Amino acid sequence: MQRLAIREQIPLRPGESVFCEHICSRHYGTPWHFHPELELALVRKSGGYRIVGDSISALTAGDLVLVGSNLPHVWYQDRDAGDVDAIIVQFRHDFAGSLLGGEECTAVRNLYERARFGMSVQGAIRERVTPRIEGLLRSSPLRRVSELLWILDELSNARGLVALSSAGYVAPVDAKDQERVSRVMQYIHARLRKSISRREVAEVAALSESAFSRFFRLRTGRTLPAYLNELRLGRAARLLSESSDRVADVARDCGFPNLSHFNRLFLEWKGITPLAFRRRVQDSSSGEA
Repeated sequence: MQRLAIREQIPLRPGESVFCEHICSRHYGTPWHFHPELELALVRKSGGYRIVGDSISALTAGDLVLVGSNLPHVWYQDRDAGDVDAIIVQFRHDFAGSLLGGEECTAVRNLYERARFGMSVQGAIRERVTPRIEGLLRSSPLRRVSELLWILDELSNARGLVALSSAGYVAPVDAKDQERVSRVMQYIHARLRKSISRREVAEVAALSESAFSRFFRLRTGRTLPAYLNELRLGRAARLLSESSDRVADVARDCGFPNLSHFNRLFLEWKGITPLAFRRRVQDSSSGEA
């Protein structure tokens, strides 16, 4: 198994304090990782899921997240979801120099503290800052600093920011521990459509089954079956929204060979059946809802 670099090095040029990248690719290109820089991740087109700390969410167009310093995270693109279109902005705590230490930036420093659990940006504030984040791609280095200050000031004083990781989440700091988590996630992601047993994932982690169960729950806040179901149901919701495949085929493609089991889990998750969910999405798209 290939060893994975977990602590990512941000490719800043000398003297540069804000890095901005436009991802147009079949995948996001990074494993489960962390870095001391904070990160704004704007998804313009994607079909997959993101993991921030112990939070798992399906990816949709417009998704915007602020990731705090050294918070492990990864964005995964489903193989059949087309290309990714996303903007990643990474910056140091002191990207604006001594200005960030002044009283004027108290709210921004408080935002940094809140971001250590990850923040999903939603509602009107997301609509307001999205064009400015997109504009960072075309900005000069100095303008990028001033624009990022404006964005962070808006976020720090707005409603619509929802914490992602649980309050009790503690990021593992041991390098071997981080690599083990990364190996497990890569393995699961590559085989999500197939049956996955605790025994085989424990072997990937080089742990006994009982030790792996404790390890996995401590790192993700979930049992392995719950984690797999959450990822698979998110994928199923996307396929139900975007395809005309039969519900039974969607269930099978997402790793649920038993249709009645899939229907029950989906109902518990969304509060409606898969077929009703598809009809709701179709009605919403046609303006009938």
